[in-house]
Amino acid sequence: MSAVLTMICIKRPTMPLTSEPTHWQALPNAPQPGTPLLALEALQDGQALMHSVASVGAGEPTKPFLMLLLRSGNTVKAYANRCAHFGVPLAARQDLLIFTPHTSISCNVHYARYRWEDGLCVSGDCEGESLLSIPVVVNAQGMVCIGPDSV
Repeated sequence: MSAVLTMICIKRPTMPLTSEPTHWQALPNAPQPGTPLLALEALQDGQALMHSVASVGAGEPTKPFLMLLLRSGNTVKAYANRCAHFGVPLAARQDLLIFTPHTSISCNVHYARYRWEDGLCVSGDCEGESLLSIPVVVNAQGMVCIGPDSV
C-alpha cells in the first residue's frame, strides 16, 4: 500500500514585522505639549544635544523619552532620537553623536545622514525618509518647551 500524505495549508493574516510610528506622539512615553525641556541659553548655537524627558506612568517612573535638540540662532529643532532606517537611537551617548553644526546629523550605527533643518535623510539606507519631528517653542521666559502639535 502506498501512503498518501495530505498537507493542509491554513492562510494566516499577514502582520507587519514591525509597526513603524509615523508621528512622534506614537512613541512610548512621549511628553505632552507644554512640557519644559531646557533654557534656550543652555543650548549653544550650532549644538546638537541629546535630551531625555522623564515621564511618570501610573505614579511610577517609566523609561525616558529620548530626543535631539538642534539650535541654529534662536531657532530650535527637535527630533525623536530614533533612526528612520531601523528605529535605533542615532547615538547612545552625547559623545557619540555625529553632526555638522547647522547642516546635518548622522546615525552612528548606519551612518544615515539627515538634514538639520527638516530631518530628511539625504544619504543612507533610509534616503527620502525623515526623522520624527517634535514641535518645540521658546516661551517668553526663554524655556524650550514641547509645542502644540501642528498635525
